[in-house]
Amino acid sequence: MHPVDVGFKTDKGVRRTNNEDAFFVMKKDGVYIVADGVGGNNSGEIASRTAVSEIAQYVEENEMPHKDKDIEFFFEQAVGRANCRVYDMARRYKENQGMATTVVIAYLNGKKLHITNVGDSRAYLYTDGVLRQITEDHTYVNALVRAGVISKDQARTHEDKNMITKAIGAEAAVEADHFTVKVRSGDRILLCTDGLYGEVNEEDIGAIFAMGMSMTDTCVRLVDAANGNGGGDNITAICIEITEDDII
Repeated sequence: MHPVDVGFKTDKGVRRTNNEDAFFVMKKDGVYIVADGVGGNNSGEIASRTAVSEIAQYVEENEMPHKDKDIEFFFEQAVGRANCRVYDMARRYKENQGMATTVVIAYLNGKKLHITNVGDSRAYLYTDGVLRQITEDHTYVNALVRAGVISKDQARTHEDKNMITKAIGAEAAVEADHFTVKVRSGDRILLCTDGLYGEVNEEDIGAIFAMGMSMTDTCVRLVDAANGNGGGDNITAICIEITEDDII
């Protein structure tokens, strides 16, 4: 029911001294989590690790429902728990003030892929040689793109491209986006932080998937490409390939 080929890699990048990304792979549950923390004094690292840990704990402690709407509610609750914890820590400790984190979660359930996200970490689906972004970035520039004010190409180089409009721990409550897509054998899923897609365009990401390497090698190649193009931020990628045995 769950994919047999999973790869993951995180790297601080070329220009950063510490890594504020976090991720968690729960293969037996079919759950995969990526987060990208923000905040000074290493507090971004605390925010991302706390959020990932809280969500993973929620998954472990609660039974996964079967219906789409119930699954959506399940992950809304998990994200809410993470949000409360990070928000509380940011208010309680002066050095953590202003810390927050993005999060993107994938849950594979038979022929369906459930995605939950807050912020600008992304989920992509690579199917039939085409890479498609599933998530919508919660960013100022994406709001401009959707309003037709700027193009997607202009957004890549916009001075405010890193300004997120929604994050875990930024406010007392947060509402996540949820997506459900059908998947089949041979499809590949990518969860990543902006340190990857900010340096490697979608055409090049697709070309790396087209090489047909293992998911571990694919992750290594993606991170190497991001560093090769400047490595201006922390980079994290989880790659998942759906095999014949997974689809029931």
